[in-house]
Amino acid sequence: MNLLDFLIAPAQAQAAGAAPGPLGGLGGFALPLILIGVMYFLMIRPQMKRAKEHRAMLDKLSRGDEVITNGGIAGTVTDISDSFITVEVADNVRVRVQKTAIGNVLPKGTLKSA
Repeated sequence: MNLLDFLIAPAQAQAAGAAPGPLGGLGGFALPLILIGVMYFLMIRPQMKRAKEHRAMLDKLSRGDEVITNGGIAGTVTDISDSFITVEVADNVRVRVQKTAIGNVLPKGTLKSA
């Protein structure tokens, strides 16, 4: 008898030839595939949809639109280039931001009523 036999129980012989599971050899792959499918429909697909809507909003942006940036700056679009937009936040105060920094387009007249 060994000292380790007191701490760790000796291994018992396993039954030979265990019956395969109900899915056969695919049982090990089924759960990860199901989890990947659930992750796609709950996380990846909605994010792609939101990104597509944001790109469409940026493509429709024009001079005179009232916008709010992701940083919370509200103003009117005065100039649009390929990757930058100039937003007028007050009389003769213009801020140049990246197109992707635009968070929302406000309805016309929102800033004048605020």
